[in-house]
Amino acid sequence: MPNEVLIVVDMQNDFCDGGALAVPGANAVVPLVNRLINRYDHVVLTQDWHPPGHASFASSWQDAAPFSTAKFPYGPQTLWPEHCVQGTTGADFHPELHTVKAQMVVRKGFHTGIDSYSAFRENDRMTRTGLDGYLKARGFTRLVFCGLAFDYCVAWSAIDARQAGFNVAVVLDATAAIDLDGSKKRMMTELRQAGINLTETP
Repeated sequence: MPNEVLIVVDMQNDFCDGGALAVPGANAVVPLVNRLINRYDHVVLTQDWHPPGHASFASSWQDAAPFSTAKFPYGPQTLWPEHCVQGTTGADFHPELHTVKAQMVVRKGFHTGIDSYSAFRENDRMTRTGLDGYLKARGFTRLVFCGLAFDYCVAWSAIDARQAGFNVAVVLDATAAIDLDGSKKRMMTELRQAGINLTETP
């Protein structure tokens, strides 16, 4: 459909098997994501793109453990293992991902002091990526999401897309979740409450 776009979230080496922040089951969704890419005429990729020493890295804090929480000016922030550092192999897309059809790559998380889960707004909820303007300027009204990780970057992106006025779907079997402290179930509920269509790959 001409008004529909597939948004593939953060299918990067560091989130896949053996990566610095590996999402369980990530490699298994690569073929499903590729099947979706082949079905859509319009594809956008997102890419986590952190500078070295990013504030969301546990290693940037004294005696902080990965997956602990720190207080940031914009609220609680999970501290992650170092991942998707600009220019590293870990930040590259999975080598089997079909990237050729991508019409745009949105990089996020490159501001040193602000983490960024959503492809639309960073975690301060004020700093925008410009993706919504790009999509609206091109006339897209329906967005379909897949990729990594379901309960963070996929879900936050989908909810922000809904708030921006788009018709939104998430293809569940073409995602994988970190599931930190029940985050998968919690985000599933939030997506349903936001009126987002939860589907499976055709």
